[in-house]
Amino acid sequence: MAHIELKGITKVFGNHAALKNMNIDIADGEFFVLLGQTGAGKTTTLRLIAGLEKPTAGQIFIDGQDVADWGAAERDVALVLQQYSLYPRYTVRENLEFPLKSRIRRVEPAEIKERVDRVAKTLRIEHLLDRKTDRLSGGEMQRVSIGRAIVRKPRVFLMDEPLSALDAKLREALRTELKNLQMNLGATFLFVTHDQIEAMSMGDKIGVLNHGHLVQTGTPQEIYQNPVNTFVARAVGSPPMNLIAGTLAGGEAVASEGCRLPLGNGPATATDGRPLFFGIRPEDLYLDSGAPGEARVHDVENHGVEKIVTLRTSNRELLQATVPARTELEIDEPVRFSWNPEKVVLFDGNSGMSLRHMG
Repeated sequence: MAHIELKGITKVFGNHAALKNMNIDIADGEFFVLLGQTGAGKTTTLRLIAGLEKPTAGQIFIDGQDVADWGAAERDVALVLQQYSLYPRYTVRENLEFPLKSRIRRVEPAEIKERVDRVAKTLRIEHLLDRKTDRLSGGEMQRVSIGRAIVRKPRVFLMDEPLSALDAKLREALRTELKNLQMNLGATFLFVTHDQIEAMSMGDKIGVLNHGHLVQTGTPQEIYQNPVNTFVARAVGSPPMNLIAGTLAGGEAVASEGCRLPLGNGPATATDGRPLFFGIRPEDLYLDSGAPGEARVHDVENHGVEKIVTLRTSNRELLQATVPARTELEIDEPVRFSWNPEKVVLFDGNSGMSLRHMG
């Protein structure tokens, strides 16, 4: 398996910079997820590592070796795409055998059979081996294309939104399977997605990309609890973190509509009167008849286990709170709210940077 390092990678297409001075370190055997919206530079990063594109500046190392002059085949990486790249006239078995029959690899027939059978068992597609791939469902086709990558035993797996075309239930099942597969293979995975639930549930580490900049890297827990700026705060977490504009006054948060909310031991860098955003996760915002904040119920989403309530404050700001399913609420009903003061993250009102990371 492989350790991957990108140093100062910039990639320019015409007059558009897709990636700007990007540094990533992916440990051997790590499941690293690159999270970002369309156009953030995720696919470009994969293509650079795979050797399908050359960087405008910077270096790419695989196991400490600079691979600038290596072709795609020499890098020995497997790319799994959103669109299934299968041969429709071949059976599943023939599709799985195909990468092992190239002139470069020359694998013995007995080993080809053994590898294909093992991969089919791992991905639970043994019953499909003799079926033509144009007769498979989307989920089955994606399993076969993942199988084609595994059968080669590459050094690195690069996955470009491989689950996004599948329905929700299947996506969930394959998320779990892919994570188990990666752990069993002990393989290095770089998985690209715009779906933050995928990122949070699968990644050992997450890198958050915004317009070609790698904004923050860390474990899902670190990024969720300690976002570096308001962009990451909103990008990770479902529903996203609430950002309430306001200032400090005597150790309390004064929200822009005037209510004063308690604060825990915030960073010493915060001074009274400085414009801030108070970041609070929906699960740390609660409704309580004696609480200082005033709002009206704007919307209620029932999620079975819980309800997600959208509140509208007096200056039309919308906040979300996660409440127990048994909570009865009517649209437009007046409610009072507060938060867990220890869970508030302070962001600079101008730059959007977290004071923890600035201090």
